[in-house]
Amino acid sequence: MTESKIDSEARETLEKIPEEISVEMRKIAHDLSNALEIIVQTSYLLNTAQLKEPAADWLRMLDSGVEKALSLNLALRTYIKEHTSH
Repeated sequence: MTESKIDSEARETLEKIPEEISVEMRKIAHDLSNALEIIVQTSYLLNTAQLKEPAADWLRMLDSGVEKALSLNLALRTYIKEHTSH
């Protein structure tokens, strides 16, 4: 093996999340996804209503927050997946 391959493998081993922590992180990420799904569905249903101002502004703020939360949740789940054994 070349030295760079050994360094790469050592870094990968060091970057792995310990098993007991990764299990808990996966549970929390799963629960977060479930909670976000409720918010996403509520946002969708509110978008079907004819809301007047200022409620329409609040709905736009909610939609923006929903998009950010979904993006962050995806980043979290991806990080966990890439840094765990299974």
